[in-house]
Amino acid sequence: MNISGLLRSEKALWLSLVCLVIIFPLEHFISSGMVGNILGFVVVFAVIIYLAINVAHHAEKLAQKYGEPYGTLILTIAAVIVEIVIIVIMMVSAHSPTLARDTIYSAVMLDINGLLGICAFIGGIKYGEQKYNMDSSNSYISMLLVAFLVAMVLPHFIPAKNLIMYENFTVVAFVLLYILFTKIQLKNHKYFFTYNYKKNEKTEHEHIETKKINGLYHATILSVSIVTIGLLSELLALFMGNSIESIGLPMALGAFVVAVISASPELITAIKSASNNNMQTVINIALGASLATLLLTVPSVIIVAEIMHFNIDLALTPLQMTMIGITLVVSIVHFNDGETNILEGFLNFILFIVFFFLIFVE
Repeated sequence: MNISGLLRSEKALWLSLVCLVIIFPLEHFISSGMVGNILGFVVVFAVIIYLAINVAHHAEKLAQKYGEPYGTLILTIAAVIVEIVIIVIMMVSAHSPTLARDTIYSAVMLDINGLLGICAFIGGIKYGEQKYNMDSSNSYISMLLVAFLVAMVLPHFIPAKNLIMYENFTVVAFVLLYILFTKIQLKNHKYFFTYNYKKNEKTEHEHIETKKINGLYHATILSVSIVTIGLLSELLALFMGNSIESIGLPMALGAFVVAVISASPELITAIKSASNNNMQTVINIALGASLATLLLTVPSVIIVAEIMHFNIDLALTPLQMTMIGITLVVSIVHFNDGETNILEGFLNFILFIVFFFLIFVE
């Protein structure tokens, strides 16, 4: 199929652009009443999810072309960029100092307990036990533990007069950590993040098909889709903020919605991988996305907050710290043997249900 034919197949992108053209001029009229806000939120949310799924498709094509661990790295970075764009736009619109914290917390709960739990459960039903390289899970979890402590626990104990200096230190430290970890993932210890599934070895025909994938095209559409999601997020922030306020729902629910949008490309790919008995890709996606969320989102929101001159609060609440602590302890126990099973998946998913319930009672 030529480029013009491929462009005609981008229904999600064209629908999103049409949505922008129609709704943007009418946003003040639509947002003037509760019904309009709710309908506007539902429509924009559905369009963003549809486009996010399209992002997953193009990320998968790039993953197919360049292989592991490049594939999951591309997917997780794309998802985190979507998350950063939405958080920044909503921060500017709502001026909520805790939005970034709640979104990062929600994203990690969704990735580890929701996404990984569902995939381990599905894989356990279908295959019993699914193997992966435990060097990858150990590396991810140790990094997650350090990142949470540095960015979202220690700020509780930093004097207010030194907090800005500490946040600037966190930005530098996290950028360096991400660069180092990416180098380890792609070069020094690349074998940590792969597993030799013999039945998944590519045939000569598959190698030929891989070479036919237009990397530039998929990267371009993926980038344009992310920009479009950013523009739609401005509408989403308006309609969602008004809807939550008018109905009387907790603002933390808005952070969860942002996490769902950013995780939707990963969820689809992860479930496909679990169904194909490729748990290594699921581990790379779930734990890798959680780590990328911390190491990339935290510096981004700190920088934006300083530029825009408004306060942010990244310190976890006691309840959030408890849930993160339980999640990491359970992960350390579950992911130390190189195999997942239905029980481990179910326990992680139960933690996700508890997290979602606590949104409404905290």
